[in-house]
Amino acid sequence: MPAKDTVKILLYKRGLTIKKLAEKLTEATGHKYTRTSLSNKISRSSLRFDEMEAIAKILEYKIVFEDLY
Repeated sequence: MPAKDTVKILLYKRGLTIKKLAEKLTEATGHKYTRTSLSNKISRSSLRFDEMEAIAKILEYKIVFEDLY
């Protein structure tokens, strides 16, 4: 599943908007995120892994890698 679909689903489950996520991401990372800039990154699937980790933490999820074998 693309990152943009995953983020949208998780936002919906937590009852958050992209704007609120951008505010929380700015607080968490110290980098400025706006609703527009974050929305564009999500739409283009250009989120860096550290940004995805921060989003997961804000939304109270963790990213897990499982061995395929």
